[in-house]
Amino acid sequence: MKKFILNSDSFGVSKDFNRAVLNGYNNGFLKSASLTANGDAFEAAVNEILPECQKISVGVHLNLTRGKALTPSVLLSDECKNFKLNFFSIWYNSSKKEFLYDVEKEFRAQIEKVAAVVKPTHLDSLSYIHCIPEIFKLTCKLAKEYNIPFVRTYFEEFYIVPDLKSNLNIRYPFNIGKIILLNCLTLYNRKLIQEYGLKTNDYVIGVTYSGMMSNKTLEAGLKTLSDEDEFTVEAFINPASYLRNINDAHSKEFKFTQDKLLEDTVYRMGYEIVSHKGC
Repeated sequence: MKKFILNSDSFGVSKDFNRAVLNGYNNGFLKSASLTANGDAFEAAVNEILPECQKISVGVHLNLTRGKALTPSVLLSDECKNFKLNFFSIWYNSSKKEFLYDVEKEFRAQIEKVAAVVKPTHLDSLSYIHCIPEIFKLTCKLAKEYNIPFVRTYFEEFYIVPDLKSNLNIRYPFNIGKIILLNCLTLYNRKLIQEYGLKTNDYVIGVTYSGMMSNKTLEAGLKTLSDEDEFTVEAFINPASYLRNINDAHSKEFKFTQDKLLEDTVYRMGYEIVSHKGC
């Protein structure tokens, strides 16, 4: 069976992202969301949205790059507890024991904050940070310890959307570079998934056209995989229900979570639309 997961990565970041999860779940085919423990709207997500989405699959969106840390660390954050690192600086420091110790403390705090209100079904991260080999090993260790069965990996087949605007822009070549790096890391990380007895997706959709996701890019990505018989593909998006610019990427992603024609197309392509609970 070919399984398709549509996941919102920005749950808890703001009330606009929260409302997008609510509407995508109740009026569309969004069945999974990753909750950001240090998000400005975390409490609103817990108190206002989750009671209305009883069966949604909730994961932890691990974060070391945006907002305030939950734990004190001069290695991860500044004197105001604001995270101060990016993907490459995290990778550079990931071989240091004291750095990994602080990362583990922060990850534990984030996982436990989410687990206090809902049983997490999956782990992923902001800015792909958990894909860094030593960080991924730590993520798998914590997933096993906290009985979280699913950890996202990032392997995306190369595909092209027949739309010049989506390909002739500054984002596209940068995204292709990300795919090459993430695909290489995934080959290593899948071995750790097996070692720890965890589950993961076989493919993702969301890197090639990051910041440009639409019903066209999603459909094209799924068609690329349609000749295979059995796999799980996860599309990760960041939908927001209201923004001043209706052409903003987050608004577009919000719209296609409720696109009935797109949902029907996914089914007709032979995919079962599931949450992380169904994998």
